[in-house]
Amino acid sequence: MARPITAGINGSAESLAAAHWAAGEAHLRDRPLRLVYAWEWLPSQEEAGARQTWPDRVLSEAAAEIESRHPGVPVTVEGIENLPVKALVAAALDSDLLVLGSRGLGGVHGFLTGSVALGVVARSERPVVLVRAGAVPPGGAARDARHEVVAGLDLDHHCEPVVAFAFDAAAARMATLRIIRAWHAPALYDYAAGGVDAESADTTEQQERQELSATLRPWREKYPRLTVREEAVAGTPAEHLVAAGRDADLLVVGRRFRRSPMGTRLGAVAHAVLHHAPCPVAVVPHE
Repeated sequence: MARPITAGINGSAESLAAAHWAAGEAHLRDRPLRLVYAWEWLPSQEEAGARQTWPDRVLSEAAAEIESRHPGVPVTVEGIENLPVKALVAAALDSDLLVLGSRGLGGVHGFLTGSVALGVVARSERPVVLVRAGAVPPGGAARDARHEVVAGLDLDHHCEPVVAFAFDAAAARMATLRIIRAWHAPALYDYAAGGVDAESADTTEQQERQELSATLRPWREKYPRLTVREEAVAGTPAEHLVAAGRDADLLVVGRRFRRSPMGTRLGAVAHAVLHHAPCPVAVVPHE
């Protein structure tokens, strides 16, 4: 059985936008959609009956709206009485993708990412997409709209899951794939000449471009009809990715899946992108 696209909902406008986005993704990938409501409390005996109807109502209303706007996408609902982060991380394990809503502040502020969303993204072993209210579901944009998936690659670590997700997402959308490798320029000051060693800088840039091309070559062969743009640029990765995300349908970044004595955490690039990117962001865990 095909693994579902799962959306976490809680009755907010952001979570409903995430559910619609997830439904569009489910249609593109020919997957069922699962709506999950996770909650945790210790109700008194007399309050239990009244409170227990709220998750059921939210799920049924969301499912009805999704089914009316996305006909043909099979929808199931599931209520889980557990801590939201723990429940959603568990729900992601048997999903193709987990989609969550995130509050938008507008302008340069981008996402105001809540503790639940950050907690899930930092712990999930499966890809997680954060969606703001008002986001256009995949396949729902105007015909003349520009379709582009942007992915940031860290070639210093194993990035194959990120590449695979990005190529698959672009192919499903019939979109252009823009791959960005942002690298920190080393100190190339030539003290003898009293300036920047331009030859060394050019050599470093050429090496970065060659390494990026070599990494993407087998994927280009696997997706021969996909238009792929490669960019190796010097500078701060988050800044380049957030700027590129202004015109993107989806922005894809990686997160190293590791545990530290301080607990699970997001890397600096993923954290910055989640807070400032104006488009849906997919965070793909990798070793």
